[in-house]
Amino acid sequence: MNPSRTSLVSVATALAVVFLVFGTGDFAHSQESTETDVKQAAESPQADHTNRLAEETSPYLLLHAHNPVDWYPWGEEALKKAKDENKVIFLSIGYSSCHWCHVMERESFLDEQIAKFLNDNFVCIKVDREERPDIDSIYMTSLTVFNQLTRNGRGGGWPLTMFMTPEGKPFFGGTYFPARDGDREGSPGFLTVAERVSQAWNRSRDRVQKDADMLTKLVRNELDGRRDQAAGEIKASWIDDCVKGLKDRFDPQHGGFGFSEKDAQRPKFPEPSNLVLLMQVANSDTDNQDIAKNMLETSLDQMFQGGIYDHVGGGFHRYSVDRFWHIPHFEKMLYDNGQLMSVYAGATELFPEKAEYRQACEEIYQFLKREMTDAQGGFFSALDAESEGEEGKFYRWEKSELEAALTSEEFQLYESVYRIDEAPNFEEKYYAPQLKQSLQQIAEAQSISLADLQSQLRSINAKLLKQRDLRVRPLRDEKILTSWNGLMIRGLADAGRILKKQEYIDTAAAAANFILNNSYVDGRLKRTYTAGQARLNGYLDDYAFLIDGLLALHEATGEANWLSQADELQKIQNELYWDDQAGGYFFTSADHESLLARAKNPNDGAVPSGNSLSMTNLMYLSAALKNDDYKAMVKKSLQGASSLLSDFPTIAPRLLVPVNEFVD
Repeated sequence: MNPSRTSLVSVATALAVVFLVFGTGDFAHSQESTETDVKQAAESPQADHTNRLAEETSPYLLLHAHNPVDWYPWGEEALKKAKDENKVIFLSIGYSSCHWCHVMERESFLDEQIAKFLNDNFVCIKVDREERPDIDSIYMTSLTVFNQLTRNGRGGGWPLTMFMTPEGKPFFGGTYFPARDGDREGSPGFLTVAERVSQAWNRSRDRVQKDADMLTKLVRNELDGRRDQAAGEIKASWIDDCVKGLKDRFDPQHGGFGFSEKDAQRPKFPEPSNLVLLMQVANSDTDNQDIAKNMLETSLDQMFQGGIYDHVGGGFHRYSVDRFWHIPHFEKMLYDNGQLMSVYAGATELFPEKAEYRQACEEIYQFLKREMTDAQGGFFSALDAESEGEEGKFYRWEKSELEAALTSEEFQLYESVYRIDEAPNFEEKYYAPQLKQSLQQIAEAQSISLADLQSQLRSINAKLLKQRDLRVRPLRDEKILTSWNGLMIRGLADAGRILKKQEYIDTAAAAANFILNNSYVDGRLKRTYTAGQARLNGYLDDYAFLIDGLLALHEATGEANWLSQADELQKIQNELYWDDQAGGYFFTSADHESLLARAKNPNDGAVPSGNSLSMTNLMYLSAALKNDDYKAMVKKSLQGASSLLSDFPTIAPRLLVPVNEFVD
């Protein structure tokens, strides 16, 4: 949520619908019908279900194609049905590598009784957040505002569960719910929630509509209001303020940002956008150079040493469930590995003695080629966190498995290096391998050279990888997203250029050509390519991230075609997304379908904002093509974001990258 807008909700009273849904009314009749339905469902054979999601290409949506829930994809058919029948819309948003999305499907959406209630009382829409980030952004913002209005202390996340009026106005939401009351302590059952939402709609529709109108107005203010800022002065102090803000959040012991001394189990994410800004400051001649360098080095060291890094197969998991980077949430995302490859490659120039940084790049590349690359050259989106219904099962090890797979000498080295000689670190039985110290420190303790240690560990991990590959593999999301491919193209091109690895550059070029040949259709980029189909209009991120990748290829190769292709796409982006009033870009195109709001989000999150990368793209194109108009667009955009950058610079660290070009 934009901090400058929190005052809109901080003084509001709780929504009346919360009382209607979770009030103290008598639900004895509902409980009686529930018991009857359970008995009938138990006595009835399971039907063979197929719903409209069977016609989709998203792997996540296809996972739900045979649920008994009568799912619709987002579209005119579902929205018209809700209006025609005056039914509440139940919107469920998730993605294929989301563990709790799978749990809620197994518990609730495969349940015949719950499905029947949903089908009878709601129009049910399922959305893949990675295909439709516009819908996800609107309704995740709705949930955030709803939580602040009701002061319930809950956060956002996936699966996103939202109930809306037939016009698509949200009025009640949450994230994961267990199927029934009592299934998980502290959370109401989803069936109870759905029953009470239905009762509130049927008994107190005017109150529900009123609350939905109020929540929708606040959401529109939250999203549309991001462009309602007067132009201001561009300040060099923004970068210093951002570094100071990052330092305030920095974990000096374990690296990374955002931690709690009292709660070591607070999740921690890599946050590559922070690292990119720190890299720039560390390479500058400023008072903050050493501070930035220390934060960058500590974070990169600790992430590589931790279990968030896959020491057996290469690549980074999405985040750590603890402060120490020890135990990951095991899914792997293309966007993390693309950004981190670029950062680690750049860090080899800043810290040439760090052999681990080069190793991280090399092993990300091996993982990418082995597990994430389509035969035609594009890159898949993600690997699931779970297999066989258990989180981390593919990646975890029992000590006995390691002993059986390795020679005695190999196991002795491996257990001393990767903390296998300590108590199990995952679920009190298993190990997620992680380094005790840096490889250099371990080599010194073993009285061998670093190169020799790396060679031995490479051989051992290759044996373990072969053993691991015999297991049931996690689901792979084979969407080829234009934006995420752009991030990976940048990572490969940067690493290829810096590490002198032509094969990385060739792999990046193959992916770029794949996107341009398959997802650039009739002068427009498509969002996703899956199962031979390019679908959905591109968003700002698709243009900005792909342009960034093409410019990285131009920097790596000097080939003019990459520059001209990037400029062609930039002109299309300017035509479709540019905000002529305040500068910067909207997330959706001018001819995009009408939703609750047309957002313009400057915030850098797990991926950078399209606005942030667009500014560096425009600066590169301006210099390479001697186009002063592009530089003027950057200036206008930074001036339009001046209030945000003055008050909350850590929200958009990558937007600050070109700032010094406009100050004395």
